[in-house]
Amino acid sequence: MPQNIPFQTIDWKNVPRTEHTGTTGIAYWQTMQFDGLRIRCVEYSKNYEADHWCEKGHIVYCLRGEVVNELKDGTQTVLTEGMSYVVSDDLSSHRSVTKDGVHLLIIDGDFLKLKT
Repeated sequence: MPQNIPFQTIDWKNVPRTEHTGTTGIAYWQTMQFDGLRIRCVEYSKNYEADHWCEKGHIVYCLRGEVVNELKDGTQTVLTEGMSYVVSDDLSSHRSVTKDGVHLLIIDGDFLKLKT
């Protein structure tokens, strides 16, 4: 059974960064993990391209910069500061590409599992 999350603030400057190499560039994640919920501040470096097609659902909010979201079917969308996208698990194959870098807030978890 999922655990309740008590009120808390997150000072992101105190959350450790982990490094994830893309096909090109680097992603830096700061992650808060709760039962069935993950919240991340993610920074993609200049010229970042994800090294895989992601099937996971996300809520993504662009804090700063610009990211191109490529879908496996060839569709592309662009997120700029103040924009979001949302998708449930297993409803798209997507990856992120940046030219000049981007900062994102990404939320995912059990609530985005595909309902059948």
